[in-house]
Amino acid sequence: MQDSQRLVRSHPDELLVGLVSVSDRASSGEYEDKGIPELRSWLSETVIGPVQYVTRLIPDDKQSISNTLIELVDQKGCDLVLTTGGTGPARRDVTPEATLAVATREMPGFGEQMRQISLRFVPTAILSRQVGVIRETDNHAALIINLPGQPKAIRETLEGLKDDHGKTLVPGIFAAVPCCLDLIGGPYVETREDIVKAFRPKSMVRSAT
Repeated sequence: MQDSQRLVRSHPDELLVGLVSVSDRASSGEYEDKGIPELRSWLSETVIGPVQYVTRLIPDDKQSISNTLIELVDQKGCDLVLTTGGTGPARRDVTPEATLAVATREMPGFGEQMRQISLRFVPTAILSRQVGVIRETDNHAALIINLPGQPKAIRETLEGLKDDHGKTLVPGIFAAVPCCLDLIGGPYVETREDIVKAFRPKSMVRSAT
């Protein structure tokens, strides 16, 4: 049984993140999950400031996925939930449907941008069905994003693509995440600009103290 106790911030701007890997085989112990370690590693490298994580490894089951997302947002109080796996066209790939089922608003730009990044590498990127949504309760809101299943693709979609000189060719989706969290009442998140530069309008940039 999962601990349903709500997370407690150590700092007002601590980011509370839920990481969910969706895989029948990994959840049954058939092979080692690589999605959650990659997500945690990338966020730890990128986010400046404290981050608290909650992780879940679950099978490709629509109701289980939806219940997990509800738990992480409504009960644990996560600001951001990232899922990995289950976004293709196979019959057991139901992560997008489970995510949309718990959404109050869809954020289609996240899925569109992920596919643009992946199309730089493989034409089958058009088969990917990742979605981004917001789930709102009476006093809390969270951003939920479906990511690809492969560690390399996870990093590429979050970080974007750069040329040999470090110039951004295609922005990664995480560049927009801090601003989105600001707008839904989440913590103020800053990033290492050499990995991915968070974009905010000038009016939303917090002055240095």
